[in-house]
Amino acid sequence: MAWDEWEQIKAATAEHHSTQMQLNQLPVDQGGSASASGSKPGSGGGSDTLRHSNGPWTDAADTANDLKISTESTRKGLQSSHTGVAAGAAGLASLAALKTVITSWEKRLEAVRDECESLEPKLRTVAKDMGEYDSAVAAKTRAVHVSDGGKNP
Repeated sequence: MAWDEWEQIKAATAEHHSTQMQLNQLPVDQGGSASASGSKPGSGGGSDTLRHSNGPWTDAADTANDLKISTESTRKGLQSSHTGVAAGAAGLASLAALKTVITSWEKRLEAVRDECESLEPKLRTVAKDMGEYDSAVAAKTRAVHVSDGGKNP
């Protein structure tokens, strides 16, 4: 194939693919902008900045910690409020049922406490990792240099 023929093929291909596209796949002439944005997909505008918020993950971790603390407090309160009940209720038919209910609730509260204790550090790790990942992606995208600022295909 001759060099001129190759140039003609490239020019014809470029004519067919002249519509600019951006990361959210909106062509510029259909409401999109000429740059990738951190805005919602399909919004057509934005601040040209990738944004990530640790907020929801950190809030979830804080909630898990609060729930762990309040569950343990409730469990201890349940135990202390029933201390001596066996002695004072000796001979009552409902004593065995009460002991079963108390034991069941203590196990449930311990399970909730343990689950929250397990979740809290995992949620904090996600917040940290996502923030670090977003920073790494942002650094890589800043490293890509476009000669005309991405305005022409």
